Amino acid sequence: MPESVFSAAANVLHTLSAVIWVGGMFFAYVVLRPSLGDHAPEQRLILWSRVFQRFFPWVWLAVILLPLTGYATIFIDFGEFANAGLYIHVMQGIGLVMIALFLYLFAVPFQHLKKAVAGEDWPSADKSLAVIRRIVGANLHLGLINVAIGASGRFWL
Repeated sequence: MPESVFSAAANVLHTLSAVIWVGGMFFAYVVLRPSLGDHAPEQRLILWSRVFQRFFPWVWLAVILLPLTGYATIFIDFGEFANAGLYIHVMQGIGLVMIALFLYLFAVPFQHLKKAVAGEDWPSADKSLAVIRRIVGANLHLGLINVAIGASGRFWL
């Protein structure tokens, strides 16, 4: 197969992975979170636990595919890191920070949230959700910056 087919496939998977992850965070943070304000705390915490359990497998897929397809694109399209523009390196750095934040979110506060919800320890669950909310907010901002750089970086960076 020609390199262009591999490049196109890598770019499509990379873009879809970013859209799913960043779009999911946008929906959760900007739409779902404010919409749950009138619900009882127990209901909100149970719902968030369920939402994350359904969303995080998609994030894991994105966390795997984004670096794989990003590095594939670098080597297919640029030949090596040195030939890639600064915007590629900036996106890579931001992406690695986002992945690290997600890994922490999944391993610590999300596990605490699940355990607290299962044990009906609502104050602990609420504290875990607050940590998750801050991490998702940070990652959403980083993700939106990365999307903007991906769309325009080659023109100015």
